[in-house]
Amino acid sequence: MAVAISDAQVETFQRDGVTHLKGVVDRDWLAKLEAGVERNIAHPTPLHTVQTTQGEGGFFLSDICMSQQIPEFRDFMLNGPAPAIAARLMKSQKINFFADTLWVKDVGTSKRTRWHQDQPFFWVDGQMTVIWFPLDPVAKENSLELVRGSHTWNRWFAPELSKDGRDLYRTASGAAFERMPDIESSRGEYEILSWAVEPGDCIAFNGLTVHGAPGNQGSARRRRALSSIWMGDDARYAERPSPGRPHFEGHGLKPGQSVDCGYFPRVWPRPGRLEAERFARFTDAGLQIRN
Repeated sequence: MAVAISDAQVETFQRDGVTHLKGVVDRDWLAKLEAGVERNIAHPTPLHTVQTTQGEGGFFLSDICMSQQIPEFRDFMLNGPAPAIAARLMKSQKINFFADTLWVKDVGTSKRTRWHQDQPFFWVDGQMTVIWFPLDPVAKENSLELVRGSHTWNRWFAPELSKDGRDLYRTASGAAFERMPDIESSRGEYEILSWAVEPGDCIAFNGLTVHGAPGNQGSARRRRALSSIWMGDDARYAERPSPGRPHFEGHGLKPGQSVDCGYFPRVWPRPGRLEAERFARFTDAGLQIRN
Protein backbone atom coordinates (compact mmCIF):
# COMPACT_ATOMS: atom_id res chain seq x y z
CA MET A 1 0.00 0.00 0.00
CA ALA A 2 1.61 3.25 -1.17
CA VAL A 3 1.05 6.21 1.15
CA ALA A 4 0.47 9.57 -0.52
CA ILE A 5 1.55 12.50 1.64
CA SER A 6 1.01 15.98 0.24
CA ASP A 7 3.44 18.87 0.34
CA ALA A 8 0.97 20.66 2.62
CA GLN A 9 1.08 17.79 5.11
CA VAL A 10 4.88 17.83 5.08
CA GLU A 11 4.82 21.59 5.66
CA THR A 12 2.39 21.14 8.56
CA PHE A 13 4.62 18.53 10.13
CA GLN A 14 7.71 20.72 9.77
CA ARG A 15 5.94 23.81 11.16
CA ASP A 16 3.76 22.32 13.92
CA GLY A 17 5.88 19.30 14.84
CA VAL A 18 2.89 17.01 14.25
CA THR A 19 0.39 15.94 11.60
CA HIS A 20 -2.60 13.58 11.45
CA LEU A 21 -2.64 11.22 8.46
CA LYS A 22 -5.77 9.23 7.64
CA GLY A 23 -5.97 5.72 6.21
CA VAL A 24 -2.25 4.95 5.91
CA VAL A 25 -2.42 1.35 7.20
CA ASP A 26 -4.44 -1.22 5.25
CA ARG A 27 -6.59 -4.03 6.65
CA ASP A 28 -3.95 -6.73 6.21
CA TRP A 29 -1.41 -4.82 8.29
CA LEU A 30 -4.06 -3.94 10.89
CA ALA A 31 -4.97 -7.62 11.25
CA LYS A 32 -1.31 -8.50 11.72
CA LEU A 33 -0.82 -5.76 14.31
CA GLU A 34 -3.96 -6.85 16.18
CA ALA A 35 -2.54 -10.37 16.41
CA GLY A 36 0.76 -8.99 17.66
CA VAL A 37 -0.93 -6.81 20.27
CA GLU A 38 -2.97 -9.71 21.64
CA ARG A 39 0.19 -11.84 21.80
CA ASN A 40 1.95 -8.97 23.61
CA ILE A 41 -0.87 -8.41 26.12
CA ALA A 42 -0.96 -12.13 26.92
CA HIS A 43 2.83 -12.36 27.22
CA PRO A 44 4.46 -8.94 27.79
CA THR A 45 8.19 -8.64 27.18
CA PRO A 46 10.60 -8.33 30.15
CA LEU A 47 10.68 -4.56 29.48
CA HIS A 48 6.96 -4.00 30.07
CA THR A 49 5.50 -1.76 32.79
CA VAL A 50 2.07 -1.83 34.39
CA GLN A 51 1.62 1.92 34.74
CA THR A 52 -1.39 1.83 37.05
CA THR A 53 -0.76 1.42 40.76
CA GLN A 54 -2.99 0.15 43.55
CA GLY A 55 -6.03 2.38 43.95
CA GLU A 56 -5.90 3.83 40.43
CA GLY A 57 -8.87 2.99 38.23
CA GLY A 58 -8.58 0.78 35.18
CA PHE A 59 -5.47 -0.88 33.77
CA PHE A 60 -2.62 0.76 31.83
CA LEU A 61 0.11 -1.39 30.25
CA SER A 62 3.12 -0.19 28.30
CA ASP A 63 5.83 -2.25 26.62
CA ILE A 64 8.85 -1.44 24.48
CA CYS A 65 11.15 -3.09 21.94
CA MET A 66 8.55 -5.74 21.14
CA SER A 67 9.88 -6.20 17.59
CA GLN A 68 12.82 -8.11 18.99
CA GLN A 69 10.40 -10.83 20.16
CA ILE A 70 7.09 -10.53 18.32
CA PRO A 71 7.24 -11.36 14.58
CA GLU A 72 4.11 -9.40 13.62
CA PHE A 73 5.62 -6.17 14.94
CA ARG A 74 9.00 -6.91 13.40
CA ASP A 75 7.43 -7.45 9.98
CA PHE A 76 5.47 -4.20 10.23
CA MET A 77 8.51 -2.16 11.27
CA LEU A 78 10.73 -3.55 8.51
CA ASN A 79 8.17 -3.81 5.70
CA GLY A 80 5.15 -1.66 6.59
CA PRO A 81 4.37 1.95 5.59
CA ALA A 82 6.01 3.73 8.54
CA PRO A 83 9.58 4.14 7.16
CA ALA A 84 8.28 5.80 3.99
CA ILE A 85 6.06 8.10 6.04
CA ALA A 86 8.98 9.10 8.27
CA ALA A 87 11.24 9.73 5.26
CA ARG A 88 8.68 11.96 3.56
CA LEU A 89 7.86 14.00 6.65
CA MET A 90 11.49 14.49 7.70
CA LYS A 91 12.63 15.06 4.09
CA SER A 92 15.21 12.40 4.80
CA GLN A 93 17.07 10.24 2.29
CA LYS A 94 17.43 7.33 4.71
CA ILE A 95 15.55 6.02 7.73
CA ASN A 96 16.78 3.89 10.60
CA PHE A 97 14.48 2.07 13.02
CA PHE A 98 14.98 2.79 16.72
CA ALA A 99 12.24 1.04 18.72
CA ASP A 100 8.53 0.39 19.10
CA THR A 101 6.24 0.93 22.08
CA LEU A 102 2.80 -0.44 22.98
CA TRP A 103 0.21 1.51 24.98
CA VAL A 104 -2.92 -0.25 26.29
CA LYS A 105 -5.48 1.57 28.42
CA ASP A 106 -8.52 -0.40 29.47
CA VAL A 107 -11.99 1.08 29.87
CA GLY A 108 -12.18 3.26 32.97
CA THR A 109 -8.45 3.98 33.14
CA SER A 110 -8.03 7.41 34.73
CA LYS A 111 -4.23 7.65 34.64
CA ARG A 112 -2.77 10.08 32.12
CA THR A 113 0.36 9.61 30.09
CA ARG A 114 2.55 12.41 31.48
CA TRP A 115 3.48 15.41 29.35
CA HIS A 116 6.91 14.72 27.93
CA GLN A 117 9.19 14.68 24.89
CA ASP A 118 10.32 11.31 23.54
CA GLN A 119 13.80 12.05 22.23
CA PRO A 120 15.45 13.03 25.55
CA PHE A 121 14.87 9.46 26.77
CA PHE A 122 17.13 8.11 24.04
CA TRP A 123 20.87 8.32 23.35
CA VAL A 124 20.27 9.88 19.93
CA ASP A 125 20.87 13.38 18.56
CA GLY A 126 19.55 14.59 15.19
CA GLN A 127 16.23 14.03 13.43
CA MET A 128 13.74 11.70 15.09
CA THR A 129 10.08 11.10 14.28
CA VAL A 130 7.50 9.12 16.22
CA ILE A 131 4.50 7.58 14.43
CA TRP A 132 1.55 6.63 16.67
CA PHE A 133 -0.87 4.08 15.23
CA PRO A 134 -4.24 3.55 16.99
CA LEU A 135 -5.71 0.05 16.79
CA ASP A 136 -9.10 1.10 18.15
CA PRO A 137 -11.34 4.09 17.38
CA VAL A 138 -10.36 6.84 19.82
CA ALA A 139 -12.50 9.89 20.57
CA LYS A 140 -10.73 13.22 20.70
CA GLU A 141 -11.15 13.49 24.48
CA ASN A 142 -9.15 10.25 24.95
CA SER A 143 -6.64 10.79 22.15
CA LEU A 144 -3.02 11.84 22.03
CA GLU A 145 -2.45 15.55 22.81
CA LEU A 146 0.47 17.55 21.42
CA VAL A 147 1.69 21.11 21.99
CA ARG A 148 1.88 22.79 18.61
CA GLY A 149 5.33 24.10 17.70
CA SER A 150 7.01 22.85 20.88
CA HIS A 151 9.71 21.10 18.81
CA THR A 152 11.04 24.58 17.94
CA TRP A 153 11.49 25.72 21.55
CA ASN A 154 15.12 24.55 21.53
CA ARG A 155 14.54 23.00 24.96
CA TRP A 156 15.14 19.42 26.13
CA PHE A 157 13.10 18.40 29.14
CA ALA A 158 14.20 15.85 31.74
CA PRO A 159 12.63 12.46 31.01
CA GLU A 160 10.22 11.35 33.75
CA LEU A 161 9.13 7.76 34.26
CA SER A 162 5.40 7.46 33.59
CA LYS A 163 4.69 5.31 36.62
CA ASP A 164 6.28 7.25 39.47
CA GLY A 165 7.46 10.56 38.01
CA ARG A 166 11.12 9.92 38.83
CA ASP A 167 13.33 11.77 36.36
CA LEU A 168 16.30 10.25 34.56
CA TYR A 169 19.79 11.67 33.98
CA ARG A 170 20.11 13.28 37.38
CA THR A 171 23.73 13.94 38.34
CA ALA A 172 25.46 15.19 41.47
CA SER A 173 25.08 18.73 40.15
CA GLY A 174 21.37 18.33 39.35
CA ALA A 175 19.27 17.29 36.36
CA ALA A 176 20.94 17.24 32.94
CA PHE A 177 17.84 18.78 31.33
CA GLU A 178 15.31 21.28 32.65
CA ARG A 179 12.05 20.11 34.21
CA MET A 180 8.91 19.89 32.10
CA PRO A 181 6.58 22.87 32.60
CA ASP A 182 3.24 22.10 34.26
CA ILE A 183 1.30 21.93 30.98
CA GLU A 184 -1.80 20.39 32.54
CA SER A 185 -2.47 23.17 35.03
CA SER A 186 -1.88 25.90 32.42
CA ARG A 187 -3.40 24.37 29.30
CA GLY A 188 -4.80 27.73 28.19
CA GLU A 189 -1.27 29.04 27.65
CA TYR A 190 -0.55 26.46 24.93
CA GLU A 191 -2.07 25.47 21.62
CA ILE A 192 -2.84 21.81 22.22
CA LEU A 193 -3.69 19.70 19.16
CA SER A 194 -5.67 16.47 19.26
CA TRP A 195 -7.74 14.40 16.84
CA ALA A 196 -10.37 11.69 16.89
CA VAL A 197 -8.68 8.76 15.14
CA GLU A 198 -9.60 5.43 13.56
CA PRO A 199 -7.60 2.24 13.00
CA GLY A 200 -5.54 2.85 9.86
CA ASP A 201 -4.80 6.48 10.80
CA CYS A 202 -1.62 7.71 12.39
CA ILE A 203 -0.35 10.75 14.24
CA ALA A 204 3.26 11.55 13.34
CA PHE A 205 5.29 13.96 15.46
CA ASN A 206 8.80 15.25 15.98
CA GLY A 207 10.79 13.55 18.74
CA LEU A 208 10.97 16.90 20.59
CA THR A 209 7.25 17.72 20.36
CA VAL A 210 5.76 17.91 23.86
CA HIS A 211 2.84 15.50 24.20
CA GLY A 212 0.77 13.46 26.62
CA ALA A 213 -2.54 11.62 26.68
CA PRO A 214 -5.64 11.35 28.87
CA GLY A 215 -6.77 8.09 30.39
CA ASN A 216 -9.57 6.10 28.78
CA GLN A 217 -12.75 7.25 30.44
CA GLY A 218 -16.22 7.56 28.93
CA SER A 219 -15.37 4.95 26.32
CA ALA A 220 -16.86 1.47 25.86
CA ARG A 221 -13.64 -0.08 24.54
CA ARG A 222 -10.01 -0.30 25.50
CA ARG A 223 -7.49 1.94 23.76
CA ARG A 224 -4.57 0.17 22.09
CA ALA A 225 -1.90 2.12 20.23
CA LEU A 226 1.49 1.29 18.78
CA SER A 227 4.28 3.87 18.58
CA SER A 228 7.20 3.47 16.18
CA ILE A 229 10.35 5.58 16.46
CA TRP A 230 12.44 6.51 13.41
CA MET A 231 15.75 8.33 12.84
CA GLY A 232 16.67 10.52 9.86
CA ASP A 233 19.77 11.47 7.86
CA ASP A 234 21.64 13.33 10.58
CA ALA A 235 20.90 10.96 13.49
CA ARG A 236 23.99 10.23 15.55
CA TYR A 237 24.62 8.13 18.61
CA ALA A 238 24.84 10.37 21.68
CA GLU A 239 25.67 10.03 25.36
CA ARG A 240 23.67 10.97 28.44
CA PRO A 241 24.63 11.03 32.14
CA SER A 242 22.97 7.64 32.80
CA PRO A 243 21.29 4.84 30.81
CA GLY A 244 18.22 5.78 28.78
CA ARG A 245 14.87 4.01 28.46
CA PRO A 246 15.43 1.70 26.67
CA HIS A 247 19.21 1.41 26.79
CA PHE A 248 20.91 -0.62 24.05
CA GLU A 249 24.25 -2.25 24.75
CA GLY A 250 26.78 -4.14 22.66
CA HIS A 251 26.35 -2.19 19.40
CA GLY A 252 29.85 -0.69 19.53
CA LEU A 253 28.78 2.84 18.54
CA LYS A 254 30.63 5.84 19.94
CA PRO A 255 29.12 9.31 20.48
CA GLY A 256 28.89 11.22 17.20
CA GLN A 257 28.83 8.14 14.99
CA SER A 258 26.03 7.38 12.53
CA VAL A 259 23.39 5.06 13.95
CA ASP A 260 23.72 2.67 10.98
CA CYS A 261 24.15 -0.77 12.50
CA GLY A 262 22.22 -3.98 12.99
CA TYR A 263 20.67 -2.73 16.21
CA PHE A 264 19.18 0.26 14.37
CA PRO A 265 18.56 -1.14 10.87
CA ARG A 266 18.38 1.13 7.86
CA VAL A 267 14.92 0.32 6.49
CA TRP A 268 14.54 3.09 3.92
CA PRO A 269 15.08 3.14 1.03
CA ARG A 270 13.76 -0.39 0.59
CA PRO A 271 16.69 -1.71 -1.50
CA GLY A 272 18.97 -1.32 1.54
CA ARG A 273 18.03 -4.66 3.09
CA LEU A 274 21.40 -5.59 4.62
CA GLU A 275 20.78 -3.81 7.92
CA ALA A 276 17.28 -5.27 8.20
CA GLU A 277 18.66 -8.77 7.72
CA ARG A 278 21.32 -8.07 10.35
CA PHE A 279 18.59 -6.81 12.68
CA ALA A 280 16.74 -10.12 12.33
CA ARG A 281 19.92 -12.01 13.19
CA PHE A 282 20.57 -9.80 16.24
CA THR A 283 17.00 -10.51 17.30
CA ASP A 284 17.41 -14.24 16.96
CA ALA A 285 20.58 -14.04 19.04
CA GLY A 286 18.94 -11.86 21.70
CA LEU A 287 19.36 -8.09 21.75
CA GLN A 288 21.00 -6.55 24.81
CA ILE A 289 18.50 -4.00 26.12
CA ARG A 290 17.95 -2.56 29.59
CA ASN A 291 14.86 -0.65 30.72
